[in-house]
Amino acid sequence: MKKFEGNILFLDRSDINTDEIIPARYLTEIEKTALKPHLLEDLKLDGFDPKKDIESASMIVTRANFGCGSSREHAPWALEVNGIHAVIAVSFARIFRQNMFNCGMPAIELPEDEINAIFDTFSKDQTRMTVDIEKHEIMLQSKHQTRTTHFRISDFDRALIQTGGWVEYADWHY
Repeated sequence: MKKFEGNILFLDRSDINTDEIIPARYLTEIEKTALKPHLLEDLKLDGFDPKKDIESASMIVTRANFGCGSSREHAPWALEVNGIHAVIAVSFARIFRQNMFNCGMPAIELPEDEINAIFDTFSKDQTRMTVDIEKHEIMLQSKHQTRTTHFRISDFDRALIQTGGWVEYADWHY
């Protein structure tokens, strides 16, 4: 059984691209850890300070088309080395979404009305989230509210998460 738990970083914008997740000027780095201080440093969002807002977060909730732009696995790597283990959004760019699963991290899509309700209810408070891959369940909990919602995920994507990513899956199955 695989669960992901932690505080949520709410990014209230659609179309956050891979250059905003990890700027292209850092793509020459050969160690994932070198990406750590640069996660979301070029993201322009009112009230967002990457130096302080990222450090306590393990999950991201955002809007539509997260990870659009260039197809690079550095974007999920930058999330991973910063302790961001899951991203919940209305939709993802196809390649970014697959790169997340290839790294063993869930990229979970929820309907827009569900994402809107999560933002309306929780984005102003510190909120913890638990993502249960086996139960296909997300539980959000703030000081005043609790909400549970369900999601769909393919058996293959679930297997990638459970084994830790594509390389581990291939080692296990081939």
